[in-house]
Parts: sequence; C-alpha cells; structure tokens
Amino acid sequence: MMTEQPNENHEQPGARAAEDRLAPRPLDKPSVDPVQAATFGRPRGVEGAFDKLYTPDTGNGRGQVAAARTPPPESLAEAFGRPAGANGVTLERPRDDSGLNGNARLASGSGAPLWSDAADPWRDPAAGAVLGGPAVDLEHEDPEEERPRSAMLSLPEVLFGRRVKPRALALLGVVALLVGAVGGLVGWWIADTGNSLTGEATISQAQASKERAPGSIADIAKRVSPAVLSIEVKSGDSGDVGSGVIIDPQGYVVTNNHVVSLASTDPAAKITAVFSDGTRTEAKIVGTDPLTDLAVIKVNVSNPTVMQIGKSANLEPGDAVIAVGSPLGLENSVTSGIVSALHRPVTAQGDAGAAPVTYDAIQTDAPINRGNSGGALVDSTGALIGINSSIRTDGTDGTGGSIGIGFAIPADQAMKIATALIKDGKVKHADIGINAASVSADTAEGAQAQNVAPGGPAANAGIKEGDTITKLGGRLVRNAAELTVAVREHNPGEVVAVQLVRAGALLTVDVTLGSD
Repeated sequence: MMTEQPNENHEQPGARAAEDRLAPRPLDKPSVDPVQAATFGRPRGVEGAFDKLYTPDTGNGRGQVAAARTPPPESLAEAFGRPAGANGVTLERPRDDSGLNGNARLASGSGAPLWSDAADPWRDPAAGAVLGGPAVDLEHEDPEEERPRSAMLSLPEVLFGRRVKPRALALLGVVALLVGAVGGLVGWWIADTGNSLTGEATISQAQASKERAPGSIADIAKRVSPAVLSIEVKSGDSGDVGSGVIIDPQGYVVTNNHVVSLASTDPAAKITAVFSDGTRTEAKIVGTDPLTDLAVIKVNVSNPTVMQIGKSANLEPGDAVIAVGSPLGLENSVTSGIVSALHRPVTAQGDAGAAPVTYDAIQTDAPINRGNSGGALVDSTGALIGINSSIRTDGTDGTGGSIGIGFAIPADQAMKIATALIKDGKVKHADIGINAASVSADTAEGAQAQNVAPGGPAANAGIKEGDTITKLGGRLVRNAAELTVAVREHNPGEVVAVQLVRAGALLTVDVTLGSD
C-alpha cells in the first residue's frame, strides 16, 4: 500500500487566493485651502463627522443628551429658545374642538395621533423646514418691557462705512435741497412783501461799449498824453510843480521858465520828470529864457514818445483845442475848449524881481490851473500849437483858479526859442532901445516912448521921448506889451518900418533892430 508523501511544493488551498487579492489603494488626500477649511471645516472641539450629542446606553435602552460643548449664540437662543418659565415643557400637540391640546388628550387617555391630515402642517416634522417667529408666548409678553436698542450710526459710518445705500444718501440730499429752497423762497417772499420801499431793481445795460471815433478828445488824449510830463522841482522844503512836453527823441523837453527857475538859481535843487506811466527820472536844465518864460530841460530816456509840432499861425478863433498837463499836481489831466483869441499880448511879473515876462499869447477857455504851466495845448489833430503858461483870475492876489481865460505861448515862437536854447543854451531877442508905456487918448492909442537909449536903434532912427508908436512892421501897436511882442517877431539886425505920432503928426521911420 503506497503511502503518498506530502509534496513540499504543494500550495495550500487559500494561499493562491490571498495572492490574487488587490491591496487597498492609497488614500489621496489633497491639500486643504486654509480659507475653505476655516469656512467649511469642523468647529473647534468637534472630532468626528457629527458632534457627539448622545452618551452611550446606560442600560435602560435610552441614551442621554450630552451637554453642549459651547453655549448657543445669544441671538439664536432668544429667537428659538423656550420662553421664560417654560422649563420641561415639550412640543405642544394640536388643539381640538374641546380646547384641549394633544398633551392633555394623551394624559386623559385619548390616544389621538400626534399628527393628522387636519393638523397644522407647519408642525409636521416631515414638512419643509421654514423659519418662523420666535417661540415666545405673546399673551404673556409684557408690552411695556423695553427691548434693548442697537447702537446708533455715526456720520462717518453712514458716509464711509457703507452702512447706508448711496441712493438713499442721494435722495436725502435732494430732500434737504428742496427743503432749503422752499425755505429760501418763503423768506424772500416775506421780506419782499414786508417792506414796500425795497425790491429788486431792474437796471438797463448798454448793448455796446462807448465808440471813440478817430479825432475824438479821448483819441487825442490817448495819443498825446505819453509825450506830456509832470515836472517836480525840490530844494529842501521848497518846491514847484508843472508840466513839460517832449519835442525831440533825444529827450529834450520844453516847459516854462517859472517852473524850473528854482533849479536855475539853486544848485542843490533837483528836477524830477514823471511820465504818464509813472516812470520817474532826473532831468537837467539845458537853457532858459526868462523874457519869454520858456525853458528846455533834458531827460535821459530811450525811445520816448515825441509830440508832433503844429503851426500856430494857422489857428483861427473858435478852433477846438485840448490842454494836457498836471494842474494842482493832478497828473495827466485833460481839458478842452476853443481858441478865444490870437495875438493877445500878455505881461506877467518876473520871478524873484526879474524883468517882466511878455509874449504874444493864444487865449483859450480850456480850463488851465497852476501846474498846467509848461503843458501842451494841442489842436483837433493832436498837434502841438501852444505851451500853456498863465491864466487870468479874479483873485486880488493872483492865486485864484481858472475863470475860462488862459494863455499859451504859440508853438511857432516856442519852437524858435527852444531850438536856440538847445543849440547855444541861450537866446537873443531883437531890441528897439526904448522903454514904453501904454497910452490912451481921444485921437490915438499906442506905446509912448520913454527912456530912449542914446545910440540905440530907436535914437539912431530919430525916435524921441514922448513919441507914440502905433505900428511896427505890419502889426498895429495898441499898448506897451504889444510893442514888445511886435519887436520880438523880428530878428536882430532886421530893418523895420515904425509908424509914430509926434505932436499930432503921423510919421514913419526905419529902424534897424538891435539885440538885447
């Protein structure tokens, strides 16, 4: 009987099955986002998938509810907690027609089902979950109990804390503006109806600006004012003020001698020229002519505005003229008028005992006052036709203002004197060699010869003391001043015919004029 030996290589029945089984797959645990873990992860203290709300069976077949690990939020406790004094009360069953609730029926032995088709569906645990009002007994709620109020919002929280919708803020602003507008209208209406003497003025405005035609006074004044200076002369506490006219691009200015006479006699005196734009500069005397009350000064400026020189010989009485200067220190003043008369001999007292000043003047009614002296008298084209020099006043001491009688040295004579002063610093005038006095008789008017200088032009021509000169050259002589201006119209060495009256007889002699 053969006995089969065990095969050491024989596989056990369950060995191959064990080898055919697959090992568990490794768990794939991806990394967890910390933000999602904080949002969806287990609460702190919860270890399993569900919180351990029940303790193990104690032996009577029922578990016990474990105490909550953390107290519920106050808001949830207030909304869903039991009312005060309701400890131990369970969910109430639906009431029946007898007024007994389900708990009472169960206690009385009537085993009515907890839920039925007629019961309140919202109490059905199988019904959809819906949040309702808090489980509070409204019948026993104290109506006078004041609930705590939430904190009030501050202005920064409203504006910058995004606690209020921008649309609501905009609507609130519109309402505030409307309220303010209504309040303003009400206030205006009350103020307007409360005083009948006040109200809203309706002022009519011009549709177009003032039109200044070429040749108007405004146009002329605008063109010539830059060529007229204000002249200030100061020496210690003394001083004078006047005007001057720029006649040459090199800065030569013609003015009156009496304006700068203080500087011509006092070396410490200072002359200041003030332009129409306010520019101030020092001026120096070039030359003076006390006999005609003219002087020339010079200012060191570049490219000055120069006055255009007109012809005073072309003037007629009634022509429009404009005076420009600084009367009473009021710089750049402009007045207008007409030529009242021509060839008006004027004699004024000389400064500091000097010889009287005599010149053949243009009379004008353009207002001229102290300070206008040396300023410009221009015609309707803006050309210089005279240098304002003096006025006739009604004051006994000669200090009165303008009364509409002003005098200007004709431009023709002024430019002749100024040219000589610029060239030589001095000027020579024609002289007849007599002193004259004004006379008036029934039969004649003229200048009576007095103090005939021996060997002078008049004496050499046979003129004797007492003769009355009535005409010199082509000009009538009606007084002593007119004789002087008639002589100065001519040049030294010129021969002129002189008509005179001697012992009632009319005589004419030729006189060769000399020089002063």
